[in-house]
Amino acid sequence: MFTHLKNIDTAFKYIRQFSIFLIIGNVITMCFCIYKNAQVVSQAQNRIHILYDGKVLEAIASDRKNNLPVELRDHIKTFHEYFFDLSPDDKAIEANVSKALYLADESAKREYDNLKESGYYNNLISANISQEIKVDSTILEGNQFPYTFTCYATEKLVRSSGTVTRKLVTRGEVRDLNIQTDNNPHGFLIQHWEVLANRDTTIIDQ
Repeated sequence: MFTHLKNIDTAFKYIRQFSIFLIIGNVITMCFCIYKNAQVVSQAQNRIHILYDGKVLEAIASDRKNNLPVELRDHIKTFHEYFFDLSPDDKAIEANVSKALYLADESAKREYDNLKESGYYNNLISANISQEIKVDSTILEGNQFPYTFTCYATEKLVRSSGTVTRKLVTRGEVRDLNIQTDNNPHGFLIQHWEVLANRDTTIIDQ
């Protein structure tokens, strides 16, 4: 009888050990399945399907942090192009500058008012001068908002009597607005903006 009870006790121990291993195995399997499922969902969310020319194309979405320097430089470039690309037309100048002011704070408005009061825009219109800008490089400093930048650009003033080339250097900061709009697609704002240099380099007479 004691032998029979000993066999039952041994069998119960084996069953208990097997049950414990089975439960542990199920828990590990479930955790692995949950992890893989979350990984698949994350990858699926990063995939974007674009309809182009009647064809469905697949693209991979990337984290904004990976493209942040590119977006910052493009925002700075766009602002400078709106602010300094000018035609000898008061409505065109006002339209361009208005677009630029959506991308910057009152420091840009202050610079615009100074140029306007000094008669700069009236001189462009009366002399039929068109002004073009090319951003050569933008240097970003810092690793968090607000980022400090220095922008180096070349201005070209074209008139009937010749062409004047200028070197433009500006400096400012960029902060994140945490909201994107049609007028500010990147959702950044330039602040404490100032013109450090804007001097003639070459004059070509026609």
